[in-house]
Amino acid sequence: MPLEIKPTNNFAFIKAFGSPENKISLISLLNAILCLPQPIVDVTIVNPFNVQDFKDDKLTILDIKAVDENGAVYNIEMQIVVSPWMIQRLVFYGCEIFADQLRSGDHYEKLCPAYTICLIDGQLWPDNQQVHHAFKFTDAQSGRVLDGTLEVHTLEMGKYNLLESDLATVSQLERWLYWFLYADQYEPEELLKLFPETAFQQASQALSQIKARTEDKIMYD
Repeated sequence: MPLEIKPTNNFAFIKAFGSPENKISLISLLNAILCLPQPIVDVTIVNPFNVQDFKDDKLTILDIKAVDENGAVYNIEMQIVVSPWMIQRLVFYGCEIFADQLRSGDHYEKLCPAYTICLIDGQLWPDNQQVHHAFKFTDAQSGRVLDGTLEVHTLEMGKYNLLESDLATVSQLERWLYWFLYADQYEPEELLKLFPETAFQQASQALSQIKARTEDKIMYD
């Protein structure tokens, strides 16, 4: 029988990528999206609650928050509903995780890059067929980029139309996007054969565990 557990479900997404035992899956996904000059080697899953400096500050709870071996901070979100204020929310989250690195007395040189990534089970900009957008602070005239600060990435999976027959020749990011969209339609054994890499195996097994455990399945539903 098909797995019938959608990775785009918020509970399933956090189970598959926000659990310390599955960090190989998270590292693979981050590297596939960001294509950094130096690939991420290790990450630590951290508290997804952003600190409130004052009682009236807005409390934000991220889906997954992680820090890599060099101190860079990552917020990874899964969204199935596209709201009219989604961009403002993503920028707000990005600014929060960037600024939250410093405490009173800390020097600005301690700041590391911050990345907000949003996987969208739909379309944010229907007038454009580009799946992945990467936003950076860039000077409109010279093109100069403020590297090492804040980036916001969106991936609109509603625009993705890859076929299973193409999986052997496409990028790692495209393989992940196919997995997010169609993993629930495969039997667990078929899914493991289609995606034999350790990162995919960890994430796929996390979905199987949700289906097998009564408490997890209730949470998923």
